[in-house]
Amino acid sequence: MNAVAPTDLVLAVDVGGSTTKGEITDAGGTVLHTGTVDTPYGEAAFDAIAKLGDRLLAELPPAHRERVTRAAIILPGIVDREHAVAVFAGNLGWRNVPIGSRFSDQWGMPVLLDHDVTVAGWAEWRYGAGRGFDDVCVLILGTGISGITSVAGRLVRGAAGQAGEYGHIPIRHSDGLPCPCGNTGCVETVASGPSIARAYAHRTGREINSAEQVFAAAYTDPEARAVIDDAIDALATGLLGTVHATCPELIVLGGGLARAGSILTDALHARLTTLLRVAPVPRVALGAFGVRAGLVGAALLAREGCLE
Repeated sequence: MNAVAPTDLVLAVDVGGSTTKGEITDAGGTVLHTGTVDTPYGEAAFDAIAKLGDRLLAELPPAHRERVTRAAIILPGIVDREHAVAVFAGNLGWRNVPIGSRFSDQWGMPVLLDHDVTVAGWAEWRYGAGRGFDDVCVLILGTGISGITSVAGRLVRGAAGQAGEYGHIPIRHSDGLPCPCGNTGCVETVASGPSIARAYAHRTGREINSAEQVFAAAYTDPEARAVIDDAIDALATGLLGTVHATCPELIVLGGGLARAGSILTDALHARLTTLLRVAPVPRVALGAFGVRAGLVGAALLAREGCLE
């Protein structure tokens, strides 16, 4: 599919576990209209997507509405983009939901579907912090951990159409915690946002609201520092196979946890430097788009027509 004209507008929708966000943007990335709705559980989520898109399009001035020529919707879980099927999303309770031409018929334009983290990672690689690098690993760190890898200037898709489930690489085989995926000791059980918060509460007996609080306390609180160090070790250990197999020049960290900044990037680089013996140590940088990487990527996907 070819790119849209520079004067065209696009509709981007990012479906998350708790909220669904939508934007209409121009070629320069300027947001002309935006909206957010709660994401219902089950197939009702697709009704919410449709209503959000309807509302955003209806609230545009007529001259702007005529310029919206393509949309992209990015979904969590497993997505069969070629057959337009939402295959599985455990947190949202859908399995093998046929989407087909539902949204393109409703909105009167082509609508592309893809995987949320794949699109967010692609945006960071092609247009954000990884721009100009051919061999990049992007990690989106938040409630879960996943990402993308580019090798020799090409996005690695994998047989399922998406690749990069870094959070489900087991790294604590003998003493790890059970993971919702069914394995034990996955990276996510140590280094995801909820896991960091739980580990700190377990060590100290003090309940906290988020991993961001642990990162903020790490400069003065030895217990917080120990939890962060453990999470960094899990991330680095999980990345070793990818680094040895593909030799990325750069690792980009995005998602909510990346707001921790240099305490995260510097520590991960230092741990990789300690662990790596054969492959060169990649640079580690923060993503350029932060928590907006998914929406930015969906808009770019709609505008470009494909991930390349």
